[in-house]
Amino acid sequence: MLAPIVLFVYNRPSKTKETLEALASNTLAEESVLYIFSDGPKKDADLIMQKEITETRRVLRQKQWCGQVHIIESEKNNGLANSIEDGITRIVNQYGKVIVLEDDIVTSPYFLTYMNAALDLYEKEEKVMHISGFVPVTTGANKLPETYFLRFMSCWGWATWKRAWDKRITDIPYLYKSLPVRSDFHDFNLNGSINQFSQIEQNYEGTLKTWAIKWYATIFINNGLCLYPHKSLVDNIGVDGSGTNSIALDNRYNVDLAISIIVNKIPIKENKYAKKYLQRFYIYGKDSSWEKRLKRYLKSTSLHYIYKNIRYK
Repeated sequence: MLAPIVLFVYNRPSKTKETLEALASNTLAEESVLYIFSDGPKKDADLIMQKEITETRRVLRQKQWCGQVHIIESEKNNGLANSIEDGITRIVNQYGKVIVLEDDIVTSPYFLTYMNAALDLYEKEEKVMHISGFVPVTTGANKLPETYFLRFMSCWGWATWKRAWDKRITDIPYLYKSLPVRSDFHDFNLNGSINQFSQIEQNYEGTLKTWAIKWYATIFINNGLCLYPHKSLVDNIGVDGSGTNSIALDNRYNVDLAISIIVNKIPIKENKYAKKYLQRFYIYGKDSSWEKRLKRYLKSTSLHYIYKNIRYK
């Protein structure tokens, strides 16, 4: 049985349409079941916002995007985090596995093929908790294997099983207190290349409400692994300031989609090269060549030398 797909939408009709058009072009779309959760307007929503939500819901009914399509519309606004957590729980409890998309994720025609193959292959491997579809691009991408494992999680086009989702930790105060005292805490931030813990802090302080950081922390605490493809099977078209948690245009995440990915069983352990590759991306961006790294090192060393001379003169 193919895994059901859940798609979460709100008020971005054009991006929702791009997401659905790409999904419908997948080789397994006609055989798949799609559940679309459409969040409702906030209490203070103006006419423009209400119109965007209505237009988004009109897009949902333009075509038969998959073999079966179920649209669940909320009259009230549940918020992105609540919508996703509740929607995934509902569907994964029913089917035992799930593929997850949001309204700004454009997929490769082979995205569903990869996800379903990986879900079947690693279904009984407790250590494997998450299937990722997104891979950023930086120098050395050609050296990545066809598939590989990381402790790091990406939520842009992904999949999981009920056995993994049932372990989900939602207690933010617990995560806030327990993660920093772990011996492997440095790994949580990819050896300092990206400050993931800041999201835990913001959720704890009440300035941010997100779901993905809790899922990542769950995987990390359980020493779980996430499967990645050699080349990205999804493109996030919402990193432009239009999304709930996107405040500015960020071209670092632009990718060309993979034509296909071969999913064969591999040793269930973290890939050291892939981890270093991801660290380099978060530090240097798309160009993490030796030349750029050397220039950055020399620049930082020179500035440090100048600073010391000025300070002690």
